[in-house]
Amino acid sequence: MQYPFYVNRDDDTVFRASFPDLPRAVAHGHSFDELKRNAQEVVELMYDRSEQLIPAPTCSTAELQSLEMDDGQGIWMFIEINLTRVTSKAVSVQFSLPESLLHRVDAAAKVRRSTRSMFFTQAAVHELANEDEGRVS
Repeated sequence: MQYPFYVNRDDDTVFRASFPDLPRAVAHGHSFDELKRNAQEVVELMYDRSEQLIPAPTCSTAELQSLEMDDGQGIWMFIEINLTRVTSKAVSVQFSLPESLLHRVDAAAKVRRSTRSMFFTQAAVHELANEDEGRVS
């Protein structure tokens, strides 16, 4: 899957990339090739054999550029992350919302330095945890 990541330089020789859809994944490299290899390794280490959900990638350029991680000092790139070596994966869903609600979701996601996909994932996990807690009581 093609995941967006934001690349900037930590200093004159090291590139650093952050993934908006994988907030804890950060890759480093002295070249773009090394950065890409490290990005794949970071995702594999974080998610392989994990129960963490790997969210679908954000494809909206406007949504990406509205994130706080886009400080204007770096560039957006898309990288192919091979998820066949990772046991956890996400699926794409499509649903409709009132436009005003979608604007509120996008604003809340931006404040959290997250994406729309991650916001909905976290909301679903939260609701299901509340449901499970209600059954135990």
